[in-house]
Amino acid sequence: MGEVELKLNTSQLYIYSVLFFYGDAATDALSFQIAQDIAEHWNEAKGKVHIKKILYNVLFDIKGIWARSLTPEMVFENRNPRNNYFRVEEFAADNISFVDDIGCNTGYFKVDNLLNNSTTAAHEYGHTIGLHHPQMLDIRGKGTPGIMYPRGTIVDAVYQYSPVARPLEPGGTMNPFSRKVLQQDIDNLNLHRLAYNRNGVAVIGNFTNIWHQQHRP
Repeated sequence: MGEVELKLNTSQLYIYSVLFFYGDAATDALSFQIAQDIAEHWNEAKGKVHIKKILYNVLFDIKGIWARSLTPEMVFENRNPRNNYFRVEEFAADNISFVDDIGCNTGYFKVDNLLNNSTTAAHEYGHTIGLHHPQMLDIRGKGTPGIMYPRGTIVDAVYQYSPVARPLEPGGTMNPFSRKVLQQDIDNLNLHRLAYNRNGVAVIGNFTNIWHQQHRP
């Protein structure tokens, strides 16, 4: 979830999101790293959008904060569209990170999904601002997979875990590290359809405001 602002004088469209991390695996360094990774992936696209005949450059301003003193009530009562809340733990049920809906501001991250230049956080962030997984999951011949393709997608060999594996055999599906945010992902946000107020400000995503308990093995 985030707040969108049109800056007419510079033809820039900013999406602001603040990510509050809690849980036993959350730290200052990890919070900063996750936010930086998300911003770098989404800004790498150098996205553009036309709104009322003006071409805007799309920029993502993502901040990560270790919320040491966060309480369930602070999450339940939040009405700031920039604020997102994610529990971070060593263990997660089903061994995956997830967010609570398509267009949301809460979720649960498994810490080892987020390390070593993973695209998991950037992918999950895409869900929070309204993006689904694509329906077609065999994209051979289409080049670089966009950020919203899920694990198991069939891709050109160079984007697989193993470039010599046959499709769907061990190593023969998309390595998530190969995903990138593409202009198509920016287009799919439908930024031109948001309800901007007279100050050029709109909200993307929705309030879920769910506090997550720690998962146990």
